[in-house]
Amino acid sequence: MSKPIFELVDQLPTSGLTISMLNALDFVAPGEWQNTVGFVNTIKTVTGETDDSLIQQIGERAIYLYNDRSQGYQTAMWLYQTVDGTDKALGAAALANKVGESIPLLGFLNSITPKADKAQVIDLSLKVVAELVAFCQINGIPGDSIGDFVASLGEYSGESLIRMVALVCVDGLIPLGPDFINKALSGLSQTNPNELDKSSTFQGMKDLIPGNNVGSKLDFIGNSLDSVKGWMGGIVSANNLSPQKVVGNLQSFIQFSDDKLDYLAAFLDVSTNYYEHTGTQTLARRLIERAVAEI
Repeated sequence: MSKPIFELVDQLPTSGLTISMLNALDFVAPGEWQNTVGFVNTIKTVTGETDDSLIQQIGERAIYLYNDRSQGYQTAMWLYQTVDGTDKALGAAALANKVGESIPLLGFLNSITPKADKAQVIDLSLKVVAELVAFCQINGIPGDSIGDFVASLGEYSGESLIRMVALVCVDGLIPLGPDFINKALSGLSQTNPNELDKSSTFQGMKDLIPGNNVGSKLDFIGNSLDSVKGWMGGIVSANNLSPQKVVGNLQSFIQFSDDKLDYLAAFLDVSTNYYEHTGTQTLARRLIERAVAEI
């Protein structure tokens, strides 16, 4: 890892498209996510502590834990970054001067190519697997502990919950439609190992996915997606979610027409990094909680 954890948390943005998007999704999990940034501020927020010397102790312990390579924290951070890191340059550069404005999407359509459904399915599935493996890394349990991960989803809150809400809305409903779960499972079942192997995201994280070869890793990805379909379906039904409802809430910061949802999905993909942003916040919280328990 090139940057220390305190620097990653200190450099989290307070505004921009990613923040606007996550705030717009608050209707699914009202009040769950606050954009807590800054390492010292995060320690104060998580612990409620005001004593400067204790805050420093907690921070030093959290940094020590993150730097200990026998722990899984750096691997989890790398996963959050990798699964979110493909194809971001276009969005970041084109939108640098647009923050704070309502952005009409039409001007960007000629520079964005929507993913084919198969590629979208693979990306959605890999984000689920990244969440699962990162969870296992953070908690020091075997990387194939699907049951433990699924059980933990019911206790997700804050930045972890809003990350999964964004996954359902932005990587599921908008590009793949209301039946995105069955569509994704069907698409994966018709995917062969060679197709998976062509995914740049898979190439980036394949060494951390359980399995001896691409075929067995594909099976694990399918099992992982299948395991969360009940939880994802629950989020959709409890909030009566549809692509149109999600899009209606995103209209607060971006303008587009309903017949261009595949372009909207591509636009959000290149211009936001919600997985890395909220993943950094999740990791900071877990490190701080553990540091407090150990002091």
